[in-house]
Amino acid sequence: MSSEKPTLDGLRIERRAPISRPRPPWVAPGLIAVIVLGAAFLWWLSRPKAVTVQTVVARAQSAVSAGSAKTLLNASGYVTARRAATVSSKVTGKVMEVLVEEGKKVEEGQVLARLDASNIEAGFRLAQAQLDASRTFLEETKPNLVFAQRELKRFTDLAATKIVSDSDLRKAEMESRALDARLVRQTSEITIREREVEQWKQQLDDMIIRAPFAGVVTAKNAQPGEMISTMSAGGFTRTGICTIVDMTSLEIEVDVNESFINRIQPQQPVEATLDAYPDWRIPGKVIAIIPTADRQKATVKVRVGFDQLDDRILPDMAVKVAFRSVDDGKAAPASGSVIVPKAAIQNRDDRDVVWVVRDGRVERRAVTIAQTNGDESTIAAGLSAGEKVVANPPAGLVDGAKISEKNP
Repeated sequence: MSSEKPTLDGLRIERRAPISRPRPPWVAPGLIAVIVLGAAFLWWLSRPKAVTVQTVVARAQSAVSAGSAKTLLNASGYVTARRAATVSSKVTGKVMEVLVEEGKKVEEGQVLARLDASNIEAGFRLAQAQLDASRTFLEETKPNLVFAQRELKRFTDLAATKIVSDSDLRKAEMESRALDARLVRQTSEITIREREVEQWKQQLDDMIIRAPFAGVVTAKNAQPGEMISTMSAGGFTRTGICTIVDMTSLEIEVDVNESFINRIQPQQPVEATLDAYPDWRIPGKVIAIIPTADRQKATVKVRVGFDQLDDRILPDMAVKVAFRSVDDGKAAPASGSVIVPKAAIQNRDDRDVVWVVRDGRVERRAVTIAQTNGDESTIAAGLSAGEKVVANPPAGLVDGAKISEKNP
């Protein structure tokens, strides 16, 4: 038994303690960085996004519109255009092409229509050919004249030595003079041919009808295949291609009873109201008083201009005009009222509010509305001139929301 014990002890397996390896130093900071980046990404996904809105600047109300003026006279009239033309042709011709339609804007010099130019083109080609032929004849005459002048000099030298007769000398002189005269005549013919070519070019250009000024086409008077002429010939010809109106020249013409014309003077402020938009007050001023009276109607024509044109103002619209006068001839002090679009005002909690833009965010501001005319409202309190407001605030807009502005 004692001899086997060492043998068993030699077969025993001894278990050693596990070797502990050191952890890399970057593991803990890396885990922290991953956690921070994940949190930042989740915040970026859940952050409030900026609302895209359109903004306008509140403008101060003028003294006249604030009520410092009174109405001296009311009159009726119509919107007219100072520049309006029915564009026609200089010559009678057949319309081949019309390039405009009603409502289309055109620029000065733009092609409106083309007439049949086949006959004129044939005449132009003939004139050009005659010009080329005249130039060819001239080139033939030039060397003949040079030769004749040399012969004349030779005969003159020989006549001094009595080698040639006087008749031969006279013949050489006549030949030189004839060729010189022919050269002058052919040069004049080339000038005439050039003028004829220019005339045919002008006639070709007359077959193209262009806009005399920039404007809008209000009527299309001719169609391809019809005849157009400067003079009417019953129902067989047209006298115009289209009618163009310069919309920047719109104004108002008013007939004022001559008994009240003393109440009107140039540059006098007026307030116009179109029958089509009865709630829209349009400021303007008197341009001129026409210095003549209508004997039949006992009226004097007055021209009134708009302070600012609008696309809603159209020619021949009926309009009512109130001639205004500022008290004591002076403008009243500023009232502090400002004007903003009607759509910029919302009703929240039974109060009228606007959304004022500050540093990329909106601030809800309660305001007091003095009056509303058409698409604009006058703010009596709560807003200052020059402040920027949201023009058409969305329904879900909240105080302090981040916004981004877009161009109108």
